[in-house]
Amino acid sequence: MFIIHGSSRENGNTEQLTNLMTKNMNKTEVHLRHKNIMAINDQRHEPSGFQTIDDDYEEIIKEMLEHDTIIFSTPLYWYGMSGYMKNFIDRWSQSLRNKDLHFSEKIKNKKMYVVIVGGDQPKIKALPLILQFKHIFEFVGATFEGYIIGEGNSPGAILEDDLAIQQAELLNSTLKNK
Repeated sequence: MFIIHGSSRENGNTEQLTNLMTKNMNKTEVHLRHKNIMAINDQRHEPSGFQTIDDDYEEIIKEMLEHDTIIFSTPLYWYGMSGYMKNFIDRWSQSLRNKDLHFSEKIKNKKMYVVIVGGDQPKIKALPLILQFKHIFEFVGATFEGYIIGEGNSPGAILEDDLAIQQAELLNSTLKNK
């Protein structure tokens, strides 16, 4: 299992909920806030294609592709994914064209999960982001296995969202039995 944390806060609500979902499980975690991932320079239509960028992206994507289950953990920032997460996923355009990476073949049939926590009616207002992730996963041939949307606006407030905690525990049990 590979977890991509997109929060800018250490041990924030989204990270706490993701940790509950993956408690006592074998996992590899990446905190994008600790990585240097440059924004994409879209060169899809350039004759020479994408140029190599000296940052941490390729290392992370290679490691991600070695796992069958991937969890995207992001706070709801302005009704979308965090900037860290957006930069990471935008760079998939580059990976799709990198013949050495074999991204298209390797990402197919990966099992994807999403964890989102926000403070302004997230169980309704995060649904467009869930749909965005669904479209992203379908585009690359991965399967969208499930999601949790939690509510928490101040540090630790996610622990008061009983429904999100129950969903995390249920997914934890489901993932352990796979």
